[in-house]
Amino acid sequence: MDTDFTNIEGMFKTNTDIVRKAIFEIPPDDWFRSPGDDSNHLMWVTGHIIWSRGNVLKSLNAQWTAPWLSVFARGATRAMEENYPSGGEIQNAWNDISTSLLDRLASAPAELLAKTAPQGSPSFDGKLSGLVAFLAFHETYHVGQISYLRKWLGYGQSVG
Repeated sequence: MDTDFTNIEGMFKTNTDIVRKAIFEIPPDDWFRSPGDDSNHLMWVTGHIIWSRGNVLKSLNAQWTAPWLSVFARGATRAMEENYPSGGEIQNAWNDISTSLLDRLASAPAELLAKTAPQGSPSFDGKLSGLVAFLAFHETYHVGQISYLRKWLGYGQSVG
């Protein structure tokens, strides 16, 4: 594995730890509070990056799924609270998919990463490694949102 991909793997590891801290011990009611009517709540943003990590695994020829993943897909509109998993389920899913992802990233063969990215997929270099790098960038954007929501909810910062 080259240094560039090791850095991408490090971004996912850092994001894993930040999100784990940010969603720790959030009470059930606060998962669905948002700073504005058109803003996403903590449940949606966290579920969305779980959905995105599932796509990273899929691109690396691995699978991870949950029955509720589709409510967090790109472009999905917010659903009623009863259509979402519980905060505990989201925390367990985060831990599970994070373990799967970090294991897969550590063992991703160089020849797989060098393959051409699927047509229409965002990739920084046209390769699968560039797609995974883009998804790390995408995730980091949402990790910032999660950190903001945690602080807005009154639970302090997740970094620092």
